[in-house]
Amino acid sequence: MPHLSTYVGLADHSEETLADSFRTIADGHAHVADVFHTCRMLAGWCDDHRSRLSEAVERYGEQDDVDEPERLHAAGLAEPREGEIGLLRDLQDLHVLATLVQTTWVVIAQGAQGLRDEELLEIAQHCRGETERQLSWLTTRMKTAAPQALIVAP
Repeated sequence: MPHLSTYVGLADHSEETLADSFRTIADGHAHVADVFHTCRMLAGWCDDHRSRLSEAVERYGEQDDVDEPERLHAAGLAEPREGEIGLLRDLQDLHVLATLVQTTWVVIAQGAQGLRDEELLEIAQHCRGETERQLSWLTTRMKTAAPQALIVAP
């Protein structure tokens, strides 16, 4: 099952990257209370997803050469941007990374169904659902930030 191990590794690494990125944005925009607290909470969800996935990592292995999420992290979320437009762009970058995580869980769920691995299927469905909630919050928060960032003069 070498291909499933690729996606198990991708899920593990991308959840770690997403958690780190949520924390980076939380700390970088700590003056915005809802962003700070919500990003911290959502990072905890990513940590929980990795914990849930750990048995599947042991069972199926994980490819160490999967570097897509790290590239995204290095390119866009290593440092928070300043100001209202920076917050908007940071939220958008988080959304892109969370979308990678969400689609990875979709693929893992399909693999789990094919293997009749009920435990992995439940993990993938649970984690995908929480990732969809992360995406929903990010979309709503971008809608809230956009008018201030785009219309009001600096």
